[in-house]
Amino acid sequence: MPHINLPDLPGIVGLLVQYPHTAGPLNGLADALLRGPSSLTPGERETIAATVSSRNECGYCSGVHGAVADHLLHQEGKPAEHARTDPKMQALLSIAEKVRVDGRSVSGADIDLARTHGADDKAIHDTVLIAAAFSMFNRYVDGLATLTPPEPEMYAQHARTIAEGGYLRQP
Repeated sequence: MPHINLPDLPGIVGLLVQYPHTAGPLNGLADALLRGPSSLTPGERETIAATVSSRNECGYCSGVHGAVADHLLHQEGKPAEHARTDPKMQALLSIAEKVRVDGRSVSGADIDLARTHGADDKAIHDTVLIAAAFSMFNRYVDGLATLTPPEPEMYAQHARTIAEGGYLRQP
């Protein structure tokens, strides 16, 4: 049961519907981070968002963004285990984990390792910002005890919509 009066919609969806004045900026941020110009693919960026959300134990966000990542990685011709097998993604996910806990713990050695494996400044920037923003999104969703559906098919259906249409809806 959510801590505040919200529509019967899961996760951040109920919050965005109930508080439309924040929906535009939050959706705009998500779209810029996950679909805007980057040296990382949308699937890789969704993987970072899903991993951070999972580590923050945000069931709704990790479910949705994990499903979106799987959908996009498949479209991009990357295997589902891309994050576990690609050294650049491993280095970037290590940076994301440090940002999730305490951004000040990211070291020059972490950045050097990511660069050694092919990450450019944009990829490093995007990783840090995605990790920081998704920690905020996770706390927003969980801090108000929004609904977290247990059915995986709900996440898969929502993932297709996001993967195909992004986070900004045209009127």
